[in-house]
Amino acid sequence: MKYGISFLPDCRCSQRSATEYLDDALALSCLADELGFDYVKMVEHYLHEYGGYSPHPLTFLAAVAARTQSIRLMTGGIQASFHHPVQIAAQAAQVDVLSHGRLDVGFARAFLPYEFDTFGVPMEGSRQRYRETVEAVLRLWTEKGVSESSEFFQYSGVDSLPSVVQTPHPPTWVAGLMSPETFSWAGERGLNLLMASPPRAEELPKARENVRLYTSCFQKAARETGASPRVAMSIPLMIGGTDAEAVDRALPRLRAHWQVFGEAAESLLHTHSSDYAKYPQIVNSIKEMTDDDLIETAIVGSPETVTERIVEFRRTLSVDTFLWHIDYGGQAFDDMAGNLRRFREQVLPRLPE
Repeated sequence: MKYGISFLPDCRCSQRSATEYLDDALALSCLADELGFDYVKMVEHYLHEYGGYSPHPLTFLAAVAARTQSIRLMTGGIQASFHHPVQIAAQAAQVDVLSHGRLDVGFARAFLPYEFDTFGVPMEGSRQRYRETVEAVLRLWTEKGVSESSEFFQYSGVDSLPSVVQTPHPPTWVAGLMSPETFSWAGERGLNLLMASPPRAEELPKARENVRLYTSCFQKAARETGASPRVAMSIPLMIGGTDAEAVDRALPRLRAHWQVFGEAAESLLHTHSSDYAKYPQIVNSIKEMTDDDLIETAIVGSPETVTERIVEFRRTLSVDTFLWHIDYGGQAFDDMAGNLRRFREQVLPRLPE
């Protein structure tokens, strides 16, 4: 089992400046390194208070690399639909070099219409663009004289520099939410699975089915290599002395987080794309969430309850890496740091190996 911290800035600009937020995120990354956490992850988003303080996760992770000793760095993820594969390959390799091989690269397809509109990238067909970009990056990391010719990018005889430190390339993760096609493709390519959010009770059977699909496809593809599938989950965490105390702390912050997300995702209700056919349903369901629903989107409770929920996610969804979404709702530094320490001191010793 691995554990890390996951950043997705959602604080209001009026509440906190980018300098304040990023200073806190860097300090928390250093604390996580000192406490022995395995990962620090940062997202990529633009133009909105939902994620907009982190338009370039590799820049943030390079700063973390310079301040830490052993914690691994993860993008969660690079929105491949918006970038040329040569740029991604080279920029990620530079951070892999700077960190002496501590980089994991997570990729995401992107889903917010205003980001697609701003970059002039159509949502329709984005699945194919995304996959071809990820495939091209993997080739650039592992081959010489790479040539590509598709409707999205063309180049010939390219040697990407700098070369990555890790062999054959940095561990690579694919963000999956609800599309079975994403889970099967990640498995077929032998890539790690990054579940972008925990399923609620009614979503659990489908999530379990998707993870089984991923695992099955991975095992078939990896018969010769002997590699094992890996499943990570980003999930908000709140630990209190009692379940009631933890709920009291978590609820206002979860409400704030989902309000910011809902504002960003509102444009999905006016978007028609076969690649995102189910996403409007998600937006509408968010509007109807009760307090109980909000708590289901997180791991909240006493150390005993948190331990039980971690074990349950491990059992039902084969999660082997928990990435604690630590900054939801624009939390203050002391609250986030206290949560990390409570996990390290009061929960981790209770967990099975």
